[in-house]
Amino acid sequence: MREKIVRRAVQEISDGMNVNLGIGMPTLVANEIPADYQVLLQSENGLLGIGPYPTEAEMDPDLINAGKETVTAVKGASYFDSAESFAMIRGGHIDVAILGGMEVSETGDLANWMIPGKMVKGMGGAMDLVQGAKRVIVIMEHVSKHGESKVKKACTLPLTGQAVVHRLITDLAVFDFTDEGMVLVEKAADISLAELQEKTEALYRISDDLKEIAL
Repeated sequence: MREKIVRRAVQEISDGMNVNLGIGMPTLVANEIPADYQVLLQSENGLLGIGPYPTEAEMDPDLINAGKETVTAVKGASYFDSAESFAMIRGGHIDVAILGGMEVSETGDLANWMIPGKMVKGMGGAMDLVQGAKRVIVIMEHVSKHGESKVKKACTLPLTGQAVVHRLITDLAVFDFTDEGMVLVEKAADISLAELQEKTEALYRISDDLKEIAL
């Protein structure tokens, strides 16, 4: 399921982009970027030019991403402090941010940083990324482990940002958020429109050019 979401998400990346990948499932996108693409991956803790995950021999405990995972750096990578990093994000220099989500509403609100009552270290860079990146893509599973829709009429968890999501990619569908509302633009081949509607709390319209998700 996650692999399908990641393979679809990488299609949002074009050659030459500066891209920020959020903590969790979005980090897996890095392994799927075509080898002939010149893409610079940015981490808000101060690295532009993240490479593949290191082998045991390559592992450097001082070289980590925002999720505290060890990473490598590509040729031409640059290091900088947090002030420079967030100036890059807030200044609109990130072409695409691919973030995980806990809930997304029909108006493009995103909740992805905390569940009340659980230990929270902080929002991290998410609230800056949803405001500063040119395009915000959220990837997540369509329903929770309890079978509840995570694509909501209104988010029930604390918000990361209001009306900030441009595209939502789940294991079942792809939605765009437009001035006319939430639009279903792609669906998985193995789900009917009726079943998708049953699993989606949010209200949406179906694109006249609806396609099946191509992986």
